[in-house]
Order: sequence, then C-alpha cells, then structure tokens
Amino acid sequence: MKNIRLVILGELLLFLGIFLFNLLVGSWGFSAIIYFIDLPSLLLIALILFPGLIIMGAWKDFINAFSVGIKPFSLLQLKNIIEAVDAAQKLTVFGALFAIIISGILIIARLDPSTMGPNLAVCFLSGFYAVIIEFMLLPLRLNAERKMNKEMDMGE
Repeated sequence: MKNIRLVILGELLLFLGIFLFNLLVGSWGFSAIIYFIDLPSLLLIALILFPGLIIMGAWKDFINAFSVGIKPFSLLQLKNIIEAVDAAQKLTVFGALFAIIISGILIIARLDPSTMGPNLAVCFLSGFYAVIIEFMLLPLRLNAERKMNKEMDMGE
C-alpha cells in the first residue's frame, strides 16, 4: 500500500504540471494564473466543507483518512473514514454549487455586457476548485476502501 500523502502530492504535482503546460502552450503565458485565483469562492467552499464535517462529527475520521496505510485501523474505523471522505466529497460539490448560484445571481443582478465575461469566469471558478478538491479526495476514499477490503479478506 502506497503512502497516501505521497499519492496526493503526486496528484497535485501532476495537476499543476498539466495546468502550467496548458498555460505555456497557449498564448496566455504565466500572466493568466491570476484569472484562476478567487479567494471568496475558495473560502465559501471551505466554509461549507470544514464546519460541515465538524457538525456531522466526521472531522476526526476525515483527518484519519490521510493516515490510512500508515497507521492500523479497525474495520469500523475504516468504514467511518470512507463515510467521512464521502461526506467531504458531497460537501465540496454542494459548496461549489452554492458559490456558483450566488455568483450567478450577482451577475444577473448587475447585467452589464462589458463585464459579463470576467464575471462569468469568476462564477465558474468555484466549480474549478471543486474539481481540484475532488481530485484530491478520490484517492483518500479509494485507499481506505482498498485497505478495508484487504482487512476483510484477511479476516476470512
């Protein structure tokens, strides 16, 4: 079983490499990076994701997902970890959808053709951030499911 932290770091580097490659191959260059930064969208997703996990009582299990394969966990703990990562995935999608809807309403409220393009770009950044977060959460879930299956197989 691979160290999940290295897998996530590898995914992040792969994603960053592909992102930078696309910027460099296109005519945009590194100056386009600023178009992909929107702290309010990212903050809104985080304000739904982290308190949501805490309210559901899944925060500790979510944090433990980063240690699966490093520390031993019981089958029940692995099941709880999988459920916590699943909840984090859903909260991420709901947070991004919430941010997109809010941005869309604000764009429609101030409909101005000269600023519609940049405003729509910002509107879609929440979805972009959700995809990145989901990209990082997927191996956490897969790793915990594999570990649980392995533990169940050894138990028989």
